[in-house]
Amino acid sequence: QVQLVESGGGSVQPGGSLRLSCVVSMILFRVYDLAWYRQAPGEQRELVASVTSSHNTNYKDSVKGRFTISRDDDKNTMSLQMNSLKPEDTAVYYCNAQHRANDAMDYWGRGTQVTVAL
Repeated sequence: QVQLVESGGGSVQPGGSLRLSCVVSMILFRVYDLAWYRQAPGEQRELVASVTSSHNTNYKDSVKGRFTISRDDDKNTMSLQMNSLKPEDTAVYYCNAQHRANDAMDYWGRGTQVTVAL
């Protein structure tokens, strides 16, 4: 059974930093494309950052230069380093893993809350 477990959320003041981590229990981790999504209250879930199985990265425009996504294929983990956080970054953050050749193999974590406020 595939499980994704996020950690590292919390509350931080504007300008602060947080690092989110996601441990993925599965085999063949290397063939999965990975991503972080977020969902703010009353909003749709949106893609924040992604890293493919080939280690190509992509970012939502509003987080470029502030967030960095990474993956460790030896440890089955992915991370999101978030710097210069803004109140509009407040949301529940979810990690996602999707097989690069079969989008039906699509898995989600349960989410971790990130709150940016004074």
